[in-house]
Amino acid sequence: MNNYGESNGDLNVHEKQVEGHDHCENGDGSDNRVILGIDGGTTSTVCVCIPLFSSSKSLPNLPPILGRAVSGCSNHNSVGETAARDTLEEVMAEALSKSGSDWSVVHAVCLGVSGVNHPTDQERMLNWLREIFPSHVKLYVKNDAVAALASGTMGKLHGCVLIAGTGCISYGFAEDGREARASGAGPVLGDWGSGYGIAAKALTAVIRAHDGRGPQTLLTNKILKALCLSSPDELIGWTYADPSWARIAALVPEVVSCAEACDQVATKILVDAVQDLALSVKAVVQRLSLCGEDGNGFFPVVMVGGVLEANRTWDIGKEVVKCIQEQFPGAHPIRPQVEPAVGAALLAWNFLMKESTENSHS
Repeated sequence: MNNYGESNGDLNVHEKQVEGHDHCENGDGSDNRVILGIDGGTTSTVCVCIPLFSSSKSLPNLPPILGRAVSGCSNHNSVGETAARDTLEEVMAEALSKSGSDWSVVHAVCLGVSGVNHPTDQERMLNWLREIFPSHVKLYVKNDAVAALASGTMGKLHGCVLIAGTGCISYGFAEDGREARASGAGPVLGDWGSGYGIAAKALTAVIRAHDGRGPQTLLTNKILKALCLSSPDELIGWTYADPSWARIAALVPEVVSCAEACDQVATKILVDAVQDLALSVKAVVQRLSLCGEDGNGFFPVVMVGGVLEANRTWDIGKEVVKCIQEQFPGAHPIRPQVEPAVGAALLAWNFLMKESTENSHS
């Protein structure tokens, strides 16, 4: 456990404060209770604190952010369980502190974390959260892809999300609650549409060109210049000195630049990445029948991650959408207005509203 200091108190004090806490209604339909939404990825972890609104009528289109905190990686597969938990506790404490709140007013927490791919992963994280929060606090643990989907659908679980940043994954939900995923197993197991996958292929192409095993490419000079190296031979030492995924993935802009300069090797790497990313979405759509019986049904495709950002002439995200729509014309791309951490908070709010409705009918 982290020691939060006197301002936040210890965990026993949290529980005592909550039990006697009075919830005062504010003029905007919220009260002084809050929801924490966490987006934990391989590169960074973000926590936001939003007010608890009592009904959908009082929820604004863009919920106010009372506090926001950022820390490092919280993927237990990358940094280990202890470090991951420390990071998550740190961002929650900081977001609450920035909001002017404390642990006593937390009503719900939604944790969307990469590496949570199995019910046993979810249960382990839930058990940990139960050690921190008293029993009345609603706790939800999902894969970070679910939080990303919710950021585009404003907390509703329907459609498909494609995340392509350092890593990549497609995740979808049908209206009946069925869910499916594709990719997300890491580059060793075939996530070649990810930032790491693209950059790793580019580094490989440079080495192959240097050896005479592959065609010459603009990637050689572009990457060497970006890394302040003088020879492809130095790439070996650079790569293995710190083979972290994010460090390798940071070379994607150099690959895009070479493709924009009509380099055939770089272009093929990006075309292959587009096909791989589109294929992962198509697999999810087909398994969940998101496109309807005729294949033309409308469904949202939420696009998240630096690889998909539409700020280059060679637009990977645009090409992925084009490839998806060739088979599923009803696919509707969405660029989220809020970040995945807010999506996680909205997801918790939707779960709360659904549970409240079900309880009122029982």
